[in-house]
Amino acid sequence: MRRPLLTVALLLSSSSLAAAEFQFSAYGGWQTAPHSLVEITGIGAESFTAGWQGKSFQTPPYWGLRGTYWFDRWAPQWGVSIDFTHAKVYADPETFANDIPDWSRFEFSDGINILTVNAMRRFQRWNGFEPYLGAGVGLSIPHVEVTRPEGTTFNYQVGGAAFQAQIGANYYFTDWLSVFGEYQFNYAMNDLTLSEGAKLKTNIITNAVVGGVSVHF
Repeated sequence: MRRPLLTVALLLSSSSLAAAEFQFSAYGGWQTAPHSLVEITGIGAESFTAGWQGKSFQTPPYWGLRGTYWFDRWAPQWGVSIDFTHAKVYADPETFANDIPDWSRFEFSDGINILTVNAMRRFQRWNGFEPYLGAGVGLSIPHVEVTRPEGTTFNYQVGGAAFQAQIGANYYFTDWLSVFGEYQFNYAMNDLTLSEGAKLKTNIITNAVVGGVSVHF
């Protein structure tokens, strides 16, 4: 009987070591974006400073998904994540009135979509709360929505490099379920091609306060 019991004990021990190595998170929240310089070269060349609205809770809403692997066996406080953030911005009424009165649409409402790989650091849990922070790099994948006298652009493009940073805290209900709150910063570089052949460049910063739920495996 000892050998079967020993085998079960070893299996349980191995399962415990592997616990909570993976974390899947989904989140939403409130996102804003400061003004950014917009430069158009080629057909209809011009430059102006655009003001942005986030409209986080209007369809499609602001949301994100994250998968995190924590190095439990040899560096339990460190991990790596893949994060997809669906942020969005709309040119504000002042931009249309003062800078682009002949445009009828200028927005990235199907997303300043940001895909990054992040280094993550978590800190010691206290009364169920576990602070964390992270930073990483990746790609900006915006849905370009521009309608101006020279033409209409409505498509996804790879805009350029993106950078992300976050700081927040998990609250654990159990070892496998937690909720979290977080501040998230994104910087998205966008070098885009309009349908008429012109180029549009703008670097967009987003600031977001998010909340979500995580499942730990």
